[in-house]
Amino acid sequence: MKLTGSQIVCEVLLDHGVDTVFGYPGGAALNIYDELYRYQDRITHVISAHEQGATHAADGYARATGKVGVVFSTSGPGATNLVTGIATAYMDSIPMVCICSNVNSELIGRDAFQEIYITGITIPITKQTYYVNHIEDLEPALRDAFKVAASGRRGPVLIDITKDVSVAMAEFTNKAPLPLDPIPEIPQDTLQEAAKLINNARKPLLYVGGGLIASSASEELEALIDKADIPMVHTLMAAGAVSCDHDLNLGLVGMHGTVASNRAVDQADLVISLGARYSDRVALNPEKWARKATIVQVDIDRSEMNKNVYVDVECTADIKDFLTQILPLVNEAKHDEWHERTVGWTTKHRLAQGVPGYMSPQEILETVSDAVGEDAIFATDVGQHQMWSAQYLKHRKAHKFLTSGGLGTMGFGYGAAIGAKMGFPDTTVVHITGDGSFHMNMNEACTAVSYKLPIITVLMDNQVLGMVYQWQTAFYGGRYSNTCLERKTDFVKVAEGFGCKGYRAETIEELKAALAEAVKSDVPVWIQCVISREEKVLPMIPGGKTVDDMIVE
Repeated sequence: MKLTGSQIVCEVLLDHGVDTVFGYPGGAALNIYDELYRYQDRITHVISAHEQGATHAADGYARATGKVGVVFSTSGPGATNLVTGIATAYMDSIPMVCICSNVNSELIGRDAFQEIYITGITIPITKQTYYVNHIEDLEPALRDAFKVAASGRRGPVLIDITKDVSVAMAEFTNKAPLPLDPIPEIPQDTLQEAAKLINNARKPLLYVGGGLIASSASEELEALIDKADIPMVHTLMAAGAVSCDHDLNLGLVGMHGTVASNRAVDQADLVISLGARYSDRVALNPEKWARKATIVQVDIDRSEMNKNVYVDVECTADIKDFLTQILPLVNEAKHDEWHERTVGWTTKHRLAQGVPGYMSPQEILETVSDAVGEDAIFATDVGQHQMWSAQYLKHRKAHKFLTSGGLGTMGFGYGAAIGAKMGFPDTTVVHITGDGSFHMNMNEACTAVSYKLPIITVLMDNQVLGMVYQWQTAFYGGRYSNTCLERKTDFVKVAEGFGCKGYRAETIEELKAALAEAVKSDVPVWIQCVISREEKVLPMIPGGKTVDDMIVE
């Protein structure tokens, strides 16, 4: 059958099981949006307040559901507004297909109104870009885009379609999605070597990153932990890989990781890395990271091997596949002395946080966790509240903690929460933010209200850019250059203006009362929690330093 380019876009989405897209219309995209009107019974389009919010929503949808997120934009500023969201997804390996519309083919290169070379702009932050100015190239590009986004190390792709292609006609036949690239075969000698190292280790440690979450390998990971009695540490991207209640989960590792996690890395004689990339927030001094250990690195992306930390054994593999195959080769073991030591660090170094007269971040986040339950999805912005959320929320399941790890995008959280709620409408979604980040993305409240998404926002308000303020306190002699905001925003009134409910909490009792109302609400709720600007994220290892330089008070 012959279809227009716009119809082909919609039909390929349906072929790939896409029923939800995020975006914002505009002149160059009018033909595609006109066709979406006819497909609205099969494809739900969520219009954001800003295109950046739409990309974060597609990203959050992908993180929560495991599916490929889809975002639409028009040309020019509509397309460039996607860039931060695309980079956020790229840095965290999130599968996303971005479909942009451009001006007519004959206007390309003439500085036409709202013309932009978006494929060129996004080459460094996508797995692949496609420029489509001929109708016969459209369907193959769309189908390949979904394959590329979801294969191997996942990530965003972008397709730029000229307006004339959206009305041109071509033959089309509905088809199944292209098969994903095959996962790498694991050499048996590498498996045997890794298993031998595990079986002979006295102080083994698992270092787990976002690749394990992407591979949905939590069950296999826990089986290895229990069988071989191996403690684990996790990156920001892997919170919830194993329940925080597991006695061998030592918690977050790196700059703001637990004392137990960082000491375990330093004392281990074997570190098995699973889908983690030794970023500068984890291996702050790469030459001295895990300095006593033999290191085994397992990752789907071969380019990560020996990139930041030199390793002894490298294995390019899907994490779930690796764990499935190595588990029978690993002996049941007990490492009582090592276990006792790591648990001792955990017990001894539980830091007492809190500034008199204020709620502490730990109290706030533990109260929130208890109020919403273990099935809730949390989306954060970036800053102190993000690190506190990684430390103190009760992470018990994978795909429940959505945060910008690699790019560190302030403004990520509300869009991501919207995407998660669209993916799981019956699940409680909580947005954790700070007053600095929230000023960047609160406009998406209108999206949540319009689509009747009762997202709960917990706002930690200290009237400063907290993480930068903390660094200025510790390393810049208390010279608070442009971090003490002292903004006069009345969050309760602003919430009501958007159509949300707003609460202000200065005590845990007030917070509990607000949460009790929030979990029953059928509209978005904002809870402004007043905290001290003197609260710090601790522990902290300064950049370039080691566990020996850890700041704990």
